[in-house]
Amino acid sequence: QVQLVESGGGLVQAGASLRLSCAASGRTFRGYALGWFRQAPGKEREFVAAIRWTDGSTYYADSAKGRVTISRDSAKNTVYLQMNSLKPEDTAIYYCAASTRYPYGSSWNKNLIDYWGQGTQVTVSS
Repeated sequence: QVQLVESGGGLVQAGASLRLSCAASGRTFRGYALGWFRQAPGKEREFVAAIRWTDGSTYYADSAKGRVTISRDSAKNTVYLQMNSLKPEDTAIYYCAASTRYPYGSSWNKNLIDYWGQGTQVTVSS
């Protein structure tokens, strides 16, 4: 059974940094992309960043470029999302995702995701 377990969310002030973690288990993720979406209250779930498990190629939403870095630790089966210079508009639930269908450019269709985590809340105060 595949599990994606997020951690690292919390309440921070604007300008702070956070690193989210996604521990993946239950299968080998060779051939998968793993990444992050977020969903703010009243808004649709949107793509943030993703990484190919096999070769580490990365994808970023245009809104995330420059402030966000995604990485993976293959030995720990964990994906990280480093977020810097956080803004109140970054407040959302952040979800880990995995799919054999890779992102395309700066987008990843949420309807093509095979597995979702439960999410971790990030709140940025002004």
